[in-house]
Amino acid sequence: MARQTHTIQVNFRGGIIPPGMLLELLDIAAAATVTHVRFGLRQQLLLDVPDKQLAAFNAACNDRQIVLSEHPNILSAYPAAGIFLHDTWLVEGIYKDVFNQFDYSPTLKINICDSKQTFVPLFTGHINWVSSGAVHYWHLYLRLPGSQELFLWPELIYTNSIAAVSKAAETLLRRGQSPAAVFADIKAQLPYLFREKDGEPELPAFHLPYYEGFNKYENSYWLGIYRRDEAFPVPFLKEVCRLCMETRTGQLYSTPWKSLVIKNIDPGHRYLWDYLLGKYGINVRHAANELNWQVEDNGEDGLILKRHIIRHFDVADVRTYGLCFSIRTQEQTSLFGNIVIRRRASRHGSKLKYMQRYDILYTAGFNANSSSLIPYREDVSKEQLGPYVTSLCRLFYEQRSETDMLQHFVKAQELPVAPAGSGKKVHQCVACLTVYDEAVGDEEQQVPSGTPFAELPDSYCCSVCEADKDTFREVPAIV
Repeated sequence: MARQTHTIQVNFRGGIIPPGMLLELLDIAAAATVTHVRFGLRQQLLLDVPDKQLAAFNAACNDRQIVLSEHPNILSAYPAAGIFLHDTWLVEGIYKDVFNQFDYSPTLKINICDSKQTFVPLFTGHINWVSSGAVHYWHLYLRLPGSQELFLWPELIYTNSIAAVSKAAETLLRRGQSPAAVFADIKAQLPYLFREKDGEPELPAFHLPYYEGFNKYENSYWLGIYRRDEAFPVPFLKEVCRLCMETRTGQLYSTPWKSLVIKNIDPGHRYLWDYLLGKYGINVRHAANELNWQVEDNGEDGLILKRHIIRHFDVADVRTYGLCFSIRTQEQTSLFGNIVIRRRASRHGSKLKYMQRYDILYTAGFNANSSSLIPYREDVSKEQLGPYVTSLCRLFYEQRSETDMLQHFVKAQELPVAPAGSGKKVHQCVACLTVYDEAVGDEEQQVPSGTPFAELPDSYCCSVCEADKDTFREVPAIV
């Protein structure tokens, strides 16, 4: 007989996880016979507590003032700050200032993100704050619950007004008011700091940075941990918390990819983390094809489909750079992705797995931030998913290659040519001969011009074939 459980949600605002608090929570979970925990799409912690242990679990959390919540967590790009983003005014301290403004628990989804990053989805919330080019000013996108249409606020809003505007907007959206009406009401009734917009926001093309394993940045390391089944063993996480506290590493971060990021690891402590990963057999080197998926929380059916398609990717040797996949098995869900696998409602009400059918869709222009879905194949069986999704991946590269080739050609004509005998050096991928020129940078991976090759993160890979950074060799520039 299956054990009956109740899923408990603990919100860590913006994905910031204090190790001491998490350790207390894991002690309570272990006493309630919980062996594994998961992280959700909105950077929250999910625990499946046996029904028989539920009362004791809730009482213990209450005694230690650990707040359990059924409301959505505030999602943020805080985990990307400093490791995937450098040239931005939205630093870690500003995120914390924003979080401290919220003296209430939002009942709608709120996203707080840097416009320069693509690690965290920008528009999966109902109230979406996206940094602008003007320091301390933000774009605001509203989405009515149940709708996929975004409304862009006509003004830029100042940092210190984020919580107040969010609270007022939430109240009105929950009443069913249209986003345009929300703007009019708040403009008339709520004083807030703003400035006129100087143009439409420019958002980068989607690229998911490799977020797993050890990566060097500045004078320390960060570590990303992904779990194929989304389950983190409680004893392992308890040791992670203790190690963070003993080495004064700082905070843990949960990501929208249901993974963990640990920052500020001292090089002298790296061997401790290597030992801990080895002790629990934690693999931190999965293929990129497996990391760029969004599967619903508590979505075992979605995980099964993901594994099925990834196995096909491995056999077919499919490239998925620049793509993100989402699997939707429920009626209403806000998942991020430019390729969507959506389960169809059974025509005969059957719950038999072999009777289930799926639609394959993609976003307009393969824009991961778009909510406009274009059908690619409909009423597809599970066995057909792998081949059809692979074909759609190829279509993405066919459509993109013509445009990119022209753009790269035009940019090449505008670049200064190294004079003969200048001795200029570039770095070239030995696998596909792609060149990294420090004077140019790598726009596709958000590396600004003038970035020395030595300062690229260890996670940097070839934009064409995704070969690791150490595959590049220094060669003379062709003049």
